[in-house]
Amino acid sequence: MQSNSQQTQIRTTVKKLCLIVVAMCGFVVAMVPLYDLFCEITGLNGKTGGPYTYDPASTTPDKSRMIKVNFITNTNDGMVWDFWSEKGGMRIHPGELRAVNFYVKNTTDRVMVGQAIPSVVPTAAAEHFHKTECFCFGQQILQPGEVMEMPMRFIVGRELPKNVQSINLSYALFDVTESFPDVATATGGG
Repeated sequence: MQSNSQQTQIRTTVKKLCLIVVAMCGFVVAMVPLYDLFCEITGLNGKTGGPYTYDPASTTPDKSRMIKVNFITNTNDGMVWDFWSEKGGMRIHPGELRAVNFYVKNTTDRVMVGQAIPSVVPTAAAEHFHKTECFCFGQQILQPGEVMEMPMRFIVGRELPKNVQSINLSYALFDVTESFPDVATATGGG
């Protein structure tokens, strides 16, 4: 039989462990907005900007050079979706509008919400990489087993430094279902 002091110690330990679990869940939910804020403040990670308005009348491609754009996809540890691009990369002229499709598949038996965070390397290219349409501007809600095609249209500005020959556009996909209580509650996910 346990003494009162042992029972009190056990209750205290359980309470502390529960608080740690709640804090960890809160951190996971806040990770994407914190990451956005960190990149905005520091300028690190080659984060690209929001939607770009393309005016074909005022933009002519620089046919004198070609740039290689590589597409890299990965998922955060907590994200179980499959995520890939239709092409590993493409060669483009700076100033020309191009498009590529990305795909996600919800491999679970529940509705989930995903958010992609872009990054461009080298960081000197980030300010010259413009997206006119991108799945990264919002969240994707997928039903169990659903596959979604997500287009991304972009322009690499003519003002890209001449020494930049190759650009890596990387997307990290995060599970943000917990940030959408209506989705989590309606599907039994939270």
